[in-house]
Amino acid sequence: MALTGILLAAGRGRRFDPSGVQNKLLQTVDGGDAVVVASARNMLAALPRVLAVVRPGDDKVAALLGALGCEVRVCPDADLGMAESLITAIDYSRQAEGWVIALGDMPYVSPRTILALAATIEQGAHIAAPMYEGRRGNPVAFSPYHLPLLLALEGDQGARAILKSHPVREVVVDDAGVVRDIDTPGDL
Repeated sequence: MALTGILLAAGRGRRFDPSGVQNKLLQTVDGGDAVVVASARNMLAALPRVLAVVRPGDDKVAALLGALGCEVRVCPDADLGMAESLITAIDYSRQAEGWVIALGDMPYVSPRTILALAATIEQGAHIAAPMYEGRRGNPVAFSPYHLPLLLALEGDQGARAILKSHPVREVVVDDAGVVRDIDTPGDL
C-alpha cells in the first residue's frame, strides 16, 4: 500500500510579504533550495507519488515542482482558502490508498516522519499526526475513510475541523521540522 503525498503550495503568503511581491515559496533555505523545492524533495524521498497544488499564474512554482517529479494541479479557486486546494488534490486522487498532506512552506520535515505517518495509516489508523515535544505538527495523514469529509471542507482552516472532531493517532517524532514553517522573512 502506498499513500499519495499532497503538497499544498497555493497560498499567497501575505504574512511573509503583504505586498505580494516576494513569493515565500521561492526563497532560499539552507542547502540552496527554494522553500517549496525542499518541501517537495522531502515528500518525494518518502512517497512514490506527490501531487502538488499551485495557484493560477504561479508558473515558476509549478515548473520547479514538475521538474522534480511532482504531479502539478492548479487550483482555480485558491483564493477561497486552503480547503479549495486540498479538495482539488483529494478529488484528483480520490482512488488513493490514503494521503499525507503537507504544506509547501515547511521545508524541514524529515522524510522519516512522512514515512512514519504513512505507515501509521497503512497499519489501520484513519488519521495520523506528528507530535514533537508535546506539539502537534504537520504533515497529517488520512485514510480513505475520511474521503467524504475531506471533499466537504470549506474555508482556510484546511482539515483542522476533522482533526478536532475525530480520533487522531499521534506519532511521536524527533523532528522539529513538523512545527517549523516559513511565515515571515525571519523564519528563513
